Amino acid sequence: MELHGLMSALATPFTAGGASLDEAALRSHVDSQIQGGVHALIPCGSTGEFTTLTVDERRLVTEIVIDQAAGRVPVVPHVGALTARDAIALGRHAEEKGADALMVVAPFYEALPMEDVLGFYRKVAGAVSVPIMVYNAPLATGVNIDPDTMASLAREVEQIKYVKDTSCDMHQAGILIHEYGDAFKTFVGLDTLYFTSLAVGGAGAINGAANLIAPELVAVWDAIQANNLADARKAWNLAYPVMRFLTTVPYNAGVKAGLDILGKSFGDPREPLGALPAEARSPLEAALKRIASA
Repeated sequence: MELHGLMSALATPFTAGGASLDEAALRSHVDSQIQGGVHALIPCGSTGEFTTLTVDERRLVTEIVIDQAAGRVPVVPHVGALTARDAIALGRHAEEKGADALMVVAPFYEALPMEDVLGFYRKVAGAVSVPIMVYNAPLATGVNIDPDTMASLAREVEQIKYVKDTSCDMHQAGILIHEYGDAFKTFVGLDTLYFTSLAVGGAGAINGAANLIAPELVAVWDAIQANNLADARKAWNLAYPVMRFLTTVPYNAGVKAGLDILGKSFGDPREPLGALPAEARSPLEAALKRIASA
């Protein structure tokens, strides 16, 4: 199994007031994402509001998604945590339940020296047997794992097979894709770089907007794989306004607003993040309406 294509960073549905996980809504969403053509699912990532989930909730979300996917597409739970101990516990649980790979962000809040970041990944990867995707998110961790360092780590640690680069830097992503494809496969994490990263040879992308417009984003992937740039641009031009909108508002609030516009009962983001004000939703409503009528 080799990961590729559009990987959906799943949103997490909550009941009223964020009181608890809405299991029925999550199972339904897994089905709709797979029907929309996504190539893999990532529960408990940033779009999944993992920082607001308890450990038990993270385990439950992982179990539900793996169970509902039922082998139709790979499931790659995010298990990053503030300590290697906690990430290992989450990772072993996910592996036991049938995860195909694990995505792992480095400890966040307190920016660590690079050697400590690398030590964290060595410990986590050494404690599981499924492939690891290093989630490079410098805006969250305070540390950017540069391409040379990433390649050195991947060549040292056999379990590291994939990188999610959310440096928001296409120059860096290009180096990862073009110069280190022998060490790992690169997935770009910034939605608005989706088209560009695929066009230059990225293995795929991890995308929160897929919760809203999976078929359109799959169409971009399919057209690029077929070397049909005209159709890829057409699909991208339709999808881009949604992606761009999400960069102008608190991201998870924007995704939850989009799901509400589409009639999906996901609830608001969990506190402390508030819901997107009604008056801020009109550009997203217009973009989704254009897609629906295309």
